[in-house]
Amino acid sequence: MHNREMMARAAWGTVAWLVALVMFFPIYWMLITSFKTEGAAIATPPTFLPVHPTLENYAAVQARSNYVLFAWNSIVVAFGSTGLGLVVAVPAAWAMAFIPSKRTRGTLLWMLSTKMLPPVGVLVPIYLLFRDWGLLDTRIGLVMVVMLMNLPIVIWMLYTYFKEIPRDILESARMEGAGLWQELLYILLPISLGGIASTVLLTIILAWNESFWSLNLTASDAAPLTAFIASYSSPEGLFWAKLSAASTLAIAPILILGWFSQKQLVRGLTFGAVK
Repeated sequence: MHNREMMARAAWGTVAWLVALVMFFPIYWMLITSFKTEGAAIATPPTFLPVHPTLENYAAVQARSNYVLFAWNSIVVAFGSTGLGLVVAVPAAWAMAFIPSKRTRGTLLWMLSTKMLPPVGVLVPIYLLFRDWGLLDTRIGLVMVVMLMNLPIVIWMLYTYFKEIPRDILESARMEGAGLWQELLYILLPISLGGIASTVLLTIILAWNESFWSLNLTASDAAPLTAFIASYSSPEGLFWAKLSAASTLAIAPILILGWFSQKQLVRGLTFGAVK
């Protein structure tokens, strides 16, 4: 029996490593392609290591575009939309979790159903509103639309975390004289800090990777790194090596963030799964 368990663990471990390698391979291929020449990038058969590694693609990317501006726009949009989303989502999730009504479940399902709507279906009205309000190619406009797109997920995640908190804790605080804001700031938020942290990390990743609204509502001043990558698709064709270098520069910050916060992200996403 012991040998069977050992063999089963080894088999599952092997499967996990194979899945991880398959998922990591596109990132690895993008990275090594960024160090190849354009000729080597499209060579057949392909090479799995750059024969003559070069940094010319990174130099060309830096010379062509202001990477710092694109990166700063991505940081503003990702963290700005996440912070603004929390301001709206925390009270909403708290009310749905601790003061539910007959329509709470339906409201949650309706909010989640809005994520099934293709963004192109609302592009024209949002574009016209942004044009009339002077929000086209502005950071604040992109922050608002990204926040609204991610808000249903944020509320759902926070609602799930808040539902796991025993009501007795909040009732005890009320009996001690805690007001609404004291209950929220000094009891609810510290208890659910792990869940909130994972929600923040996931929302930052979603906002960082947002491309549809970035490409349609920005041009130059507020364009984030997703638009920076798209700028390397030209009528002359795709320059794979330079595109890989631009993509590597675009995803590097979020990969580093995810690497250092992976434990917190996994802990928060599994919060409440085991009682």
